[in-house]
Amino acid sequence: MTLAKTIMKKRIAVANKDIPADIVVKNGYIIDVFNGELLSGDLAIAEGLIVGIGEYEGEHVIDAKGRYVSPSFIDGHVHVESSMLVPSEFAKVVLPHGVTTVITDPHEIANVKGTEGISYMLENAERSPLDFLFMLPSCVPATPFENAGAALTAEDLTSFYSHQNVHGLAEVMDYPSLQSGEDGMLDKMVQNQSKRSHIDGHLAGLSSQAINVYRASGVQTDHECTTAEEAKERLRRGMYLLLRQGSVAKDEAALMEAVTPHNARRCLFCTDDKHLDDLVEEGSIDYNVRLAIQLGIDPIQAIQMGSLNAAECYGLHDKGAIAPGYAADFLLLDNLEEITIAEVYKGGELVAANNQYVEQSLSAAATPYTLTNSVHIPSLTEKDMRIPIEPDAPAHIIEIIPNNLVTNKRIESVDVQGGFFHPSREKDHQKIIVVERHHKTGNIGLGIVKGFGFETGAIATTIAHDSHNLVATGTNDEDIHTAILAIEAIQGGLVVVQKGKVVVSLPLPIGGLMAEQQYEEVYSGLKEIHKALNHIGFKGDFNPFLTLSFLTLPVIPSLKLTDIGLFDVETFSHVSVTSPIKKQTSI
Repeated sequence: MTLAKTIMKKRIAVANKDIPADIVVKNGYIIDVFNGELLSGDLAIAEGLIVGIGEYEGEHVIDAKGRYVSPSFIDGHVHVESSMLVPSEFAKVVLPHGVTTVITDPHEIANVKGTEGISYMLENAERSPLDFLFMLPSCVPATPFENAGAALTAEDLTSFYSHQNVHGLAEVMDYPSLQSGEDGMLDKMVQNQSKRSHIDGHLAGLSSQAINVYRASGVQTDHECTTAEEAKERLRRGMYLLLRQGSVAKDEAALMEAVTPHNARRCLFCTDDKHLDDLVEEGSIDYNVRLAIQLGIDPIQAIQMGSLNAAECYGLHDKGAIAPGYAADFLLLDNLEEITIAEVYKGGELVAANNQYVEQSLSAAATPYTLTNSVHIPSLTEKDMRIPIEPDAPAHIIEIIPNNLVTNKRIESVDVQGGFFHPSREKDHQKIIVVERHHKTGNIGLGIVKGFGFETGAIATTIAHDSHNLVATGTNDEDIHTAILAIEAIQGGLVVVQKGKVVVSLPLPIGGLMAEQQYEEVYSGLKEIHKALNHIGFKGDFNPFLTLSFLTLPVIPSLKLTDIGLFDVETFSHVSVTSPIKKQTSI
């Protein structure tokens, strides 16, 4: 109490010009996200907080040199694990892009290692100047139609609410459980509302009636819209709209058609799932802001969507603006139209300049062995990978849509040899396999996928949303089998195989999701992975590994594959590959 009072007295004295500020920013054009204007004046900072705009003196002066002083950016929804980095390394990548706060859901690692995974992410994140606000995973596993590495109840989550960086309940994606009022789901939501006030939604492909259900249960956001009409429906019913621009789901351009001066204050940005190479080369929320401007949004309004709107959505009352009473998290921009970031400040301290992280090195505790030993599969032969099918029999086909999480459900004839499915380059049919890798159950899901266009070879990964089993696809059983064994040998990651040999691999041993190395080494490894894709004849304009990783997510329409088998998201039931009409019993 004494310390807090002392700090408050100092801030008041600085605001009143009785004593010099700790830091003064001079010669900049301040972006006013409240009125959509530019201001002139000094910015006074005391104890990491902006305390005044006007004429001030300070112990330290930052000369903005005519640049724009902008609030820093907030990512409204991101899975850090999708960057393949631990939080402390992730911070080094996004801070130079002007992001100083992220709302993150660690459900990727939670699906592999449960509470141990969540604890690891919380502890590692504390070593960074980036503000990580965690939403606790609400659906582990995502649905009852697959096998994950863990299952989390409300009781499992209880102790985490005492952590200062836990901010609410993450995306509720198991709509059938919510709709039916299933006790386990409601226990988590009621528990959260008694401790926090923020619950995120996940309304992929759902009707307007589902929005009513989500809103009635206290859900406030949705990041799964793909059309302008869906966006309007969420906004009409009082939701905050998160415009997503990730590595696979690139929805911002379509959703921006729904944004108007009347509803823009209910709109914010998120990346959701974005690979390291895209973060380095393209950016994070700065890219969302840049794209919004290119699509015709006023630059200050675009910055407001990337800062103040996100802060207000999540109740962050001291973030998102350049004004007294707000944290001194700000950017110096060379160009307002192109969002060219010269410097990034966190609490008034310089953390990035000229696209580089400038803070001191961050130490990280050793990763527990239990987190780096998570790939456990039984003995597997090529015979286990066969898909029986009669000649000329139609089959369910998963057709990918490039740069989209949604798939098409097709029924086509396939090539058959010896009574089993045979991949076809002409028809662009490949085999896809999901192997349960957490409990050595022996479950193997088999399917047929269209749209990858490989000429030869196979790829495999343990990044397979959300249960993160081992998933592989390829043009022949030998290469698929080799890829699966290679993944087991490195305890998770990405591999490319051709003619029975591993062309290149990228180990991700932390839960099969994240690397132990610094981000520069991981980035270099990703570049090698992309080069190797040329060896197997991939020529698409999408990321095949990212696309593959979402073909296992049974909450996104239309047809997906789990370790139990082919799954029809529209009927929420498993279906046979070879019998388009007859449905297998859902589990």
